[in-house]
Amino acid sequence: MSGVNPARRRDVQWGVSILAGLVAIAALVLARNTLMPGVGFWDTAEFQTFGPVMGTGHPTGYPTYALLGWFAGVVLQPFGDPAFRMNLLSAISVAIACGLTVVLAWRLAGSAIVGAAAGIGLAMTPIVWKIATHADGHAVHLLLLALLFVLLVAWERARRGTNGWRQPWDRLRGQPPRGDRWLIAATFVFAVSLGNHSLTLLLVPAIGLFVLAVDPDIWRRWRLVAACVAVLVVMTVLIYLELPLRAGPFRAPLVYGTPNTLQGFWYVVFAEQFRGAIVDPFGDLGGKLGQLFDWTATWYGPLGPVIPLGFVATLLVAPRYALLSGSAAVVTLFFDASYINAEITRYYIGPAFIAWTWVGILGAALAGALGSLIERPWRSTEDRGGRLRPASVGLAVVAAGLLLAPSVSVYPTRYRTIDESADTNAQAWLADALTVMKPNAVVVSWWSFSTSLWYAQRVEHRRMDITILDDRTRLDENLGDLPDVIDRALAEGRPVYAIRLDPNEDKLLRDRYRLESAGTVATNLLEVLGPRGVLG
Repeated sequence: MSGVNPARRRDVQWGVSILAGLVAIAALVLARNTLMPGVGFWDTAEFQTFGPVMGTGHPTGYPTYALLGWFAGVVLQPFGDPAFRMNLLSAISVAIACGLTVVLAWRLAGSAIVGAAAGIGLAMTPIVWKIATHADGHAVHLLLLALLFVLLVAWERARRGTNGWRQPWDRLRGQPPRGDRWLIAATFVFAVSLGNHSLTLLLVPAIGLFVLAVDPDIWRRWRLVAACVAVLVVMTVLIYLELPLRAGPFRAPLVYGTPNTLQGFWYVVFAEQFRGAIVDPFGDLGGKLGQLFDWTATWYGPLGPVIPLGFVATLLVAPRYALLSGSAAVVTLFFDASYINAEITRYYIGPAFIAWTWVGILGAALAGALGSLIERPWRSTEDRGGRLRPASVGLAVVAAGLLLAPSVSVYPTRYRTIDESADTNAQAWLADALTVMKPNAVVVSWWSFSTSLWYAQRVEHRRMDITILDDRTRLDENLGDLPDVIDRALAEGRPVYAIRLDPNEDKLLRDRYRLESAGTVATNLLEVLGPRGVLG
């Protein structure tokens, strides 16, 4: 838009901002209608617990989420209980990411209309939509990823505004090229994102290639490099200080591991617990590609085959962004395919966002090219002032409709599959379990249910007399094996309950102890009546 007068440019920017806001609102409404109403199980309950109390999550600790979760818990108080606020935080994060997709598509391809379709399409992508329905750090990761890409592209556009070089008088006065503030801001967001999820580390090669492509001589600009390094180091240190501080002198109600010690900090931050989860990266490449194609077909339908064409269009229209997004997608996909995780699809949320930017750029590029061909015979020199061209706008609307058609066609089925608005299973389980457990009980629990019990106790302050001993607790406090913990509690005369999902552990307990189901809803809550052969 270099030939557009400043007033017109401001009007367009305001229009794009308003459209991005409308897309964000639409995405938020979509997520809100399917939002989990309260506490959940598994990692969901953990995020619902350590966020409001500014604690520590499982590796890599999620200090950014802890800080943001606490802030959101305060700001969103009028909207519901702490668990619901953390669910709402996910919905808001995904909604903002969808709005930023509009801005990114407009900056890269010049069409906010097609960008709006890409943003709505992102919101309706199954894995993205699913993450938006409950508390999860990947929702915040998506938000920060989208913001990071917008800032990096803004830096590139600002650099291109001066042809990548300072004017001679700027050099004499020692002024930096305009736009460097965008790179510094991007560094700030990268540090914040790093504190939220270690997937951010996978972006390092892509960002490095992008920065060098935009400014090959950046290594000579030591002031800018020093400023970025300083922002990165200072922000990373400040964010990760949350872990030892909340595990030590300012102890939070929920802390995973012992990050207030050097060894414990290393264990949590560098995810030593999951080191064995990475399998042979080059093994079964055919199977991994097949799985990726299956997910692509499920998430994008007829648009799946268009994604590679979108990358080609991006390569032609915005080659530096193609380098950034393409290398980021390849590295992330390669890692995801080699990582064993119970919900590995969450790790594909970044590539899902990138794919929609490519498809959006393709749609915008085609609409713009066809519009120019149609209008060329009637366009005069006065039309170059930035006024809207009817044919291009009409074609952009058509392109937007085509991008959204596959998602809209399966909307009812997808809605029913993803909807968690009636999921009160954890609430019902908790109500039953907390009611039937005897006073001063010890619960030897499994992670998926420990997190829900922690929420009830450490956020809502219910049944504070109960001792919840998760496998993580047994390890951190050197409490020994399951029989050691149970025998010790029985010897103290305390009621003991066990929740085990592992068949081998369940058999071990049933062979050693007399067990009885304690709840009607919480049927997996087993009361340990005593050792076998001993009359109760």
